[in-house]
Amino acid sequence: MSNEDEADLIFKALGHRARRAMLDLLKAEPLTTGALCAHFPALDRCTVMQHLGVLEEAGLIVAERRGRERWNHLDALPIHAIHERWIGPYAAYAASMLSRLKRTVEETEGA
Repeated sequence: MSNEDEADLIFKALGHRARRAMLDLLKAEPLTTGALCAHFPALDRCTVMQHLGVLEEAGLIVAERRGRERWNHLDALPIHAIHERWIGPYAAYAASMLSRLKRTVEETEGA
């Protein structure tokens, strides 16, 4: 799978608020699927499992079976890769644009 295909899966996974909320919960600690279901009473277990499947396919979580329980662990490396590829460079670009704007305004005020 290409890097662009992987990025598409990550953006798709991050595109739903329930999946983002699940990742926020998993940031604090690994949780069982049952515990995640308890955090989302408006969703049935099947829907939670479908969301977890999307997150797992994108590489954002790792599922570990322990007996009858499925423990879900956050894998933040794909998010870091997205940050390195997209957010970091755009933030640097925005900062340089603001710096140039500030210089222009200061030069205009001084003239």
